[in-house]
Amino acid sequence: MLDAVIIGAGHNGLTCAFYLARSGMQVGIVEARDVIGGAAVTEEFAPGYRNSTASYTVSLLQPKIIADMALPARGYRVIERPVSNYLPFEGGYLAIGGEVSASQKAVAQHSEKDAEALPEYYAMLEDAADVLRALALKIPPNPEGGLRSLIDIALQTKGFAKLPVVRQAAVLQLFTRSAREVLDDWFESDIVKAAFGFDACVGNYASPDTPGSAYVLLHHVFGEVNGNKGSWGHVIGGMGAITQMMGEAVRESGVDIRCDAPVKQVIMERGKAVGVQLDNGEEIRAKRVIANLGPKPLFGRLVPAAEQPQSLQSAMRSYRGGSGSLRMNVALSGLPKFTHAPAGDSHLRSGIIMAPSLDYMDRAYQQARQNGFSTEPIVEMLIPSLVDDSLVDDSLAPAGHHVASLFCQHVDPDLPETREEDAVAAVFATIERHAPGFGDLVLHRQVHTPRALERKFGLWRGDIFHGRMSLDQLWAARPAMGLGSYRTPIDGLWLCGAGTHPGGGVTGAPGHNCAHAIFKSKSLLRRF
Repeated sequence: MLDAVIIGAGHNGLTCAFYLARSGMQVGIVEARDVIGGAAVTEEFAPGYRNSTASYTVSLLQPKIIADMALPARGYRVIERPVSNYLPFEGGYLAIGGEVSASQKAVAQHSEKDAEALPEYYAMLEDAADVLRALALKIPPNPEGGLRSLIDIALQTKGFAKLPVVRQAAVLQLFTRSAREVLDDWFESDIVKAAFGFDACVGNYASPDTPGSAYVLLHHVFGEVNGNKGSWGHVIGGMGAITQMMGEAVRESGVDIRCDAPVKQVIMERGKAVGVQLDNGEEIRAKRVIANLGPKPLFGRLVPAAEQPQSLQSAMRSYRGGSGSLRMNVALSGLPKFTHAPAGDSHLRSGIIMAPSLDYMDRAYQQARQNGFSTEPIVEMLIPSLVDDSLVDDSLAPAGHHVASLFCQHVDPDLPETREEDAVAAVFATIERHAPGFGDLVLHRQVHTPRALERKFGLWRGDIFHGRMSLDQLWAARPAMGLGSYRTPIDGLWLCGAGTHPGGGVTGAPGHNCAHAIFKSKSLLRRF
């Protein structure tokens, strides 16, 4: 019998398996797809064209995990964006990121006042991000844990408590207010607000006016690349390179990974999870079952309702999700030319954001709510083939050609399949307004609607975060109050996916924390 069987070979499942196996436990992973990596994969989506087909950029992967799994020695290398975001709009553009002085100079073209406010805004964000960084690899307190929980709460919130009162107020606003409210307090220029407000809409089926949307903005800046806090970049070989390297580390630790092994159900005996049954009928027994899929599909499909306490069923009925994201990969015969752009190609090596104002973002959301998708969607484009050309024999695109990642908001997860092509056409029309002739460059395309993301990657309602990142579904309340410490009310059943603290993104933190929560539970048991 295994010590643990993990459902799903995404990056969190791999991370959890690594730490468990390193401690001497016998671990197995079962993966429904024919490749490991979950949504962090590099795949050929058209003959000769490869890309990170779902997750597409890196920042949030925890430095401790990178070091523990020896990823740099395995070839892990990240190229940072020269600027964070390039926002074209009618009559001009804003390219922001890199050195603060350079960003100030760029912002000053739109507002001298905003340029002066920028360093203090960055400092405030950094203080807030440090609070998240301190919590990322911590096991949230269990509200039913008595004195131990009170101690954990005090210890885990001491970073926030050490901040000056004025900064505490600013950080609290990021957790509770809308992105617009926060940004209106800092800036006056619409395009400057858009540059920062875009992050509040990434994978978040909401308006920048929605209370709590400022937290999603913050969630996207607590990472780092090459030691530079808040930076984003492209990993050479695409996101699949990360999970393939993780797979090497896991296998070297003695873990058996089985692909093409979808799980039919969690095996329950006398109220305890004791293994999994695969679709082919095979049973794999283990002392504990660890789920790297979202809470909704786990409790909605794999765990019999009769085995779930009423409190758990109630919590899952209330759990909210659905990113409203449309993810596309396109093969290009050349590079797009934007009407308003700086000299050189640094803007093409950054995140290209087509959403020039918070009002634009709000309209995109409101229209999607009313009609299923927006005719003027929020579009982010990345062109990884511009920076990932070192693998001559395994390049992302043929010589002179390129691949682009398109990440688009908002598409209702319930949009009928008969209307999905209209949503795709709206994305291309939006790009065409900023980069005329883009459509003529497109040779192939791969479309992942929310429905396709669920079908292919198991992302419930296409939710890239495994559940909404709102205050009621964060930290000790993620996925629900009483489930935040990775252990479920069902004996032997654990959670290690993005539906747990600290949430979505390629972080590895949920997998790391789940493993350490298991170590902690074993240690406590040995005391009695």
